[in-house]
Amino acid sequence: MATASLRDPVFHAADLVGRVGLIVLDFTAGVGKVVGYAGTAAYMTARRVPGILLPLVILTELAGSVLIVLGWHTRLVAFLLAGFTLLTLIFFHFPFHGDSGRIIFFAELAAAGGFLVLVGHGAGGWRLDARRVNRRQAVA
Repeated sequence: MATASLRDPVFHAADLVGRVGLIVLDFTAGVGKVVGYAGTAAYMTARRVPGILLPLVILTELAGSVLIVLGWHTRLVAFLLAGFTLLTLIFFHFPFHGDSGRIIFFAELAAAGGFLVLVGHGAGGWRLDARRVNRRQAVA
C-alpha cells in the first residue's frame, strides 16, 4: 500500500483546516468578551480573578487564534494557549456543574490537548513560519 507524501497538498490543507477548527472556541470567546466586556469583567471578579486582566485575556484569545491560523511561531503560541486554557479550566470551569458545565470543561480540555499536539508536531506546510525558514535557508 502506497503512502501519501507529507508534501501532499491534502496534508497541508488538513493541517490548516485543523488549526482553524482548533481556535474556534478561543476566537469566539475573545469576541464575546469584547462584546460583553462589563459582564465578563464582573464574572471574572466574582471568580476572584481581577477584572483588570480582561484586556490581556482578550489579547491572548484573539491574537493567539490569529497566529495559530497563520502559522506564525505556532509551537510557542500553542504552548502558551495550552497553558492559558488549563488555567481557564482551573479558575472558571472547575468544578463543573451540570451537563453544560461538563461539556464546556471537556471541550476546553480537548482544546488544550489540541494545542499540545501543535506544540509537538508544528503547524504543517501551509504556515508563515515556512516562508521564514525558506528565506533563512536561501540566505545560508
